[in-house]
Amino acid sequence: MTVLVLGDQLTATRGPLSRRPDDRVLMIEATEFARRHPYHPHKLTLVFSAMRHFRDDLRARGRSVDYRQVETFADGIDAHLREHPGDELVVMRPPSYRGGNRLRDLVDEHDGSLDVVQNDLFLCSSESFDEWAGDRSSYRHEDFYRFVRRETGYLMEGGDPVGGQWNYDDQNRETPPDGYEPPEPPAFEPDETTREVVEWVTETFAGEYDEPPYGGDWADPEPFRWPVTQEQARAVLDHFVTERLDDFGPYQDAMRTDSWAMHHSLLSAALNLGVIHPRRILDRVTNAAEERDVPLNSVEGFVRQVLGWREFMRHVYRREMPDLASANQLDQTEPLPELFWTGETDMACLSDVVDGVRERGYSHHIERLMILSNFATLLGVEPQALNRWFHAAYVDAYHWVTTPNVVGMGTFGSAVLSTKPYVSSANYVDTMSDYCNDCHFYKTKATGERACPFNSLYWDFLDRNADKLRNNHRMNLVYSHLDDKDEAEIETIRDRAASLRERARRGDL
Repeated sequence: MTVLVLGDQLTATRGPLSRRPDDRVLMIEATEFARRHPYHPHKLTLVFSAMRHFRDDLRARGRSVDYRQVETFADGIDAHLREHPGDELVVMRPPSYRGGNRLRDLVDEHDGSLDVVQNDLFLCSSESFDEWAGDRSSYRHEDFYRFVRRETGYLMEGGDPVGGQWNYDDQNRETPPDGYEPPEPPAFEPDETTREVVEWVTETFAGEYDEPPYGGDWADPEPFRWPVTQEQARAVLDHFVTERLDDFGPYQDAMRTDSWAMHHSLLSAALNLGVIHPRRILDRVTNAAEERDVPLNSVEGFVRQVLGWREFMRHVYRREMPDLASANQLDQTEPLPELFWTGETDMACLSDVVDGVRERGYSHHIERLMILSNFATLLGVEPQALNRWFHAAYVDAYHWVTTPNVVGMGTFGSAVLSTKPYVSSANYVDTMSDYCNDCHFYKTKATGERACPFNSLYWDFLDRNADKLRNNHRMNLVYSHLDDKDEAEIETIRDRAASLRERARRGDL
């Protein structure tokens, strides 16, 4: 019997690896994975370095690890089963759509057998979610969040939420005061293994993406900084709890040009690899809240992200695929602008966020939703084009998490988890950030050569999609504002929006 450990299941404390201490381990490092998309070099370094560190850690503990470095995953399965004919493999179910079935078919083709078991890297089982969801065709996160809080007991006192409220969103929309200095984000000096991976990734893949729009070096990375071992991930968690957690809540939606990390945990990359388990994270955070006076709005806001939203995304994806991946209910058809790869635009907010992604393969959730996805949605970008970019650009991105976030929420390509599009004018960006202070464009104007594109595109978006959105009761107010504009102003906005789309296609926005 052999335990197959996938590259995003790097834990020895959960799943079949923890239950079969004497069985052989199979890990497959396939370069084919790195060629599916123009991945950020930090994403490739993260995955392959974490895998190699996990391999070495298992071997140091006395485990027998068959580590295959091959071109394709099928090559790895073939090589293993040639050496161990008829072997029986067991693996945790991948969260990707039909991932378990594809693995089983592949092993069967090579005359082995594969047992696909429950994925223990999440807190809400498929059976539990399905019991909650029933036969509903759309899902409301707040309902699920309350359900999973009751199921797990996090931030609960008996049957009631700690503090008497389920969420504290109204306390979590502040912007930092003048003189604010955020804590320095953690970083790790690459060891020999990581340095070898960095060199290999650079030599092997740097020239892979030499066609427009991204060019041969679309990313402009800083030194690699992400945790690749369990010890490093725990250090990031400790840093978050001691240095960042207290102010996480009020500033979780804030954006600052001089602070890419703000008070965010920076744990998503390690979490989505299985290097650290969500229960360890939640226990550490909630225990800290009991041991000292951590503001409840910060603790609850973080619990909502990890226990609520992340689990919600996983199961909505599981239930709604494959239709979710191709959903495009607003019939958006614009190509993804080249600026998403280059960062070259006079829009201060978009330029800063894309540059951050180019440097680190990361930006926090509001930048993803209200800068990148908001702009793409207003422009009319096809949801699948934006989803492919997110999947390629972010160190923490996997299909199961980008697809519901980008197609379902970010672009309103599907209504299965959002009841309205998350779009806004420059007013939101100005309220939650300092981007507008020195921008080339005027944040208060919707027409004219230097009017902020967010404003022009926002009103044009409402106008273009009136047949689909006007009857949405959550959008009554914004459509009343649109109706206050006369036809001449609307026509001017339409012309401005058309000009912006053309400029975005040309790459001179």
